[in-house]
Amino acid sequence: MSKPKDQKLAIILAVGGIAIPGLHKFYLKRYGWGIVYLLFWWTSIPQAASVIEGVWYLSQDRDEFDQNFNSGLLPEAVSQASTDPARVTAIAQALRQLDSLRQEGLISEYEFEQKRRQLLE
Repeated sequence: MSKPKDQKLAIILAVGGIAIPGLHKFYLKRYGWGIVYLLFWWTSIPQAASVIEGVWYLSQDRDEFDQNFNSGLLPEAVSQASTDPARVTAIAQALRQLDSLRQEGLISEYEFEQKRRQLLE
């Protein structure tokens, strides 16, 4: 798994794109756009676009930035569960009950594992 991208660093690199345009694109793993910015470095277009994108990154809240640039880094179940404490509690309680059934011999290890995976999805 890759490390999540930092919004503040992306803003700094984008606004700093006046000197080296496209650096923020490479940081955010948008390599194609980073190359386009470098190919047109001699025009003012990449510098202006970098500043505009820096302002756009600044206007996003943390969740929106993560959705746009960090969405593939965390499993969906983990990201959903971390935002909903009631869901985490319900899943934990169901897992405890399931484990209790397994320990009492009412379900097999195989059945336990299948149900556990279903709950964690």
